[in-house]
Amino acid sequence: MALTRPRPETLDEPETAVGPPWMTILHNCDCHTFEEVVRQLMKAIGCSEAEGWEIAWRIHNTGQAVVKVGGEDECVRVADILAEIGLRVSVVQS
Repeated sequence: MALTRPRPETLDEPETAVGPPWMTILHNCDCHTFEEVVRQLMKAIGCSEAEGWEIAWRIHNTGQAVVKVGGEDECVRVADILAEIGLRVSVVQS
């Protein structure tokens, strides 16, 4: 039989509301090479070259891919880096 300890009630701890995560979505376009997209993905999300190629192929074949899920600021940061070379990107709340 496992013993469980009751959680002490504390009134002085404010409750922090956590909103739904945000997503950075990279959309397909015919204006960049795979190499350009892979390099920018590596810069924006810190992925390996192999991961960048996998994501680029997914975007090419399906039209888009979620490349970052997290807080709004981080998703916007990633989108800004991707957009530096004119990639089509959007940031949405999930």
